[in-house]
Amino acid sequence: KPDEVYNLGSQSFVAGSWKYPISTAEITGLGVLRMLEAFPDAKFYQASSSEMFGNCDAQIISENTPMNPRSPYGCAKVLGHNLTKNYRESYNRFCTSGILFNHESERRGYEFVTRKISHHVAAIKLGLKDKLKLGNIDSMRDWGYAPDYVEAMWLMMQSEEPKDYVIATGKTHSVRDFCKAAFDCVDLNWEDYTEYNNEADMRPAELDWLKGDSTLAEKELGWKPQT
Repeated sequence: KPDEVYNLGSQSFVAGSWKYPISTAEITGLGVLRMLEAFPDAKFYQASSSEMFGNCDAQIISENTPMNPRSPYGCAKVLGHNLTKNYRESYNRFCTSGILFNHESERRGYEFVTRKISHHVAAIKLGLKDKLKLGNIDSMRDWGYAPDYVEAMWLMMQSEEPKDYVIATGKTHSVRDFCKAAFDCVDLNWEDYTEYNNEADMRPAELDWLKGDSTLAEKELGWKPQT
């Protein structure tokens, strides 16, 4: 009988959702419903995602931006997000969603582009690998630091009124920027060691641009990204 439940359970790899769309829907979407049903008396936090917005018209995304997901993962996250909101409004339960933009840490999995880049850069510097192969390096993302975002989750659950909050840095960089910065750390020219626009690493539908507006979280929760 927990007081607070933080639902971070998910098939969380966007590219993998194209390969496993049904299990992604079951875990990332319907999994939220199962958690809501399992813990009716607890405060409930749902890990929503910037992927829910897809290629929207907004240059900066807030809680009120229309959603247009571009992957099975994004679609499943919309389902979980809407279920959380529905249970809050229908049953007067303390259910809140953090709409988290990309967040990285030392624990990031190797299948994610940030860790893929940092791992290959280290391996190339040590002479263990020759090339880094990437897909669309012009994709723009709003990258933050996971510990900062976990603090935001906790603050949402301590607030008096449950709401949904965008959690982001408000700064956008491309995969190209990230790649260059990583190679700069080991004094190598990224263009000499990188192959990109590889068909095997491209997605059926690409999400080009993400930039979040966390003004509401700053105003009501006192939260700001530190990293």
